[in-house]
Amino acid sequence: MQRKVFASKTFERKVVLISGGCAGIGRALALRFAQAGARLVLLDLDQDALDSLVQHLRDHHNVEALGLCCDVADAERVQHCVTLAIELFGGIDVLINNAGVTHRSTFAETSLEVFRRIMDINYFGAVHCTQAALPSLIDRHGQIIVMSSLSGFSPLLYRSAYNASKHALHGLFETLRCELLGSGVGVMLVCPGFTATDLRKNALVGDASIAAQPPLAMGRVASAQDVAEAIYRAALKRKRLLVMSNVDWRARLLARYFPRLFERVLLPRMSGIRRSPSGR
Repeated sequence: MQRKVFASKTFERKVVLISGGCAGIGRALALRFAQAGARLVLLDLDQDALDSLVQHLRDHHNVEALGLCCDVADAERVQHCVTLAIELFGGIDVLINNAGVTHRSTFAETSLEVFRRIMDINYFGAVHCTQAALPSLIDRHGQIIVMSSLSGFSPLLYRSAYNASKHALHGLFETLRCELLGSGVGVMLVCPGFTATDLRKNALVGDASIAAQPPLAMGRVASAQDVAEAIYRAALKRKRLLVMSNVDWRARLLARYFPRLFERVLLPRMSGIRRSPSGR
């Protein structure tokens, strides 16, 4: 995707809070909204990385930025960080629920600890951030942007917990959108395809340990910068749903209307595998 800096002033001086803001799509979003003149609040687990990114944003984009160490699974910590951001910047205009973790293991080999950890971060992390920021978002007619996945509408093998968390996000935020009708708050779900990030380097396996996964044979891979640019453009238009261009439309169609054909033809390729993790 060709990238350019828009002349739009839509996000100038607006406060954008991004969870998981130090790496991958989160970092790319921080840089893109900084280009647009936004003030940034970044939540992440690595304070050193936060400090480095905040300094970069200040030095190279001349924007106000705040980096707060935060595990989004901790509701009290999230509330504290959001309250601090509102006190310092006056409110929140855009919330981007980006923090996430994945895994690679069969359902039978996946411990309850993995299911709980993934739901704590991917789903409840978004719940915590949204509940904390919602009053300010309503006051400022803001936007909620939620990072889902192609697995939000189709299964991927060996990611049952991850897929479940993304389906839960769709159920939650499609309902919230309806509840917020007339409030001026927009809700956008984003479904990228495979993206070149470090997410797989911190992937969980069935026993909840962390193991970097080998590259997948998964077709077209988008850059984090291209994904961020598409999200930025969609946010300007206050879209409800953004499905990235590298998500195969045939997969969406087959998964919904011809599930048996999808399972036989596209599921293995989309899952990036030729055989199961156990070699079966």
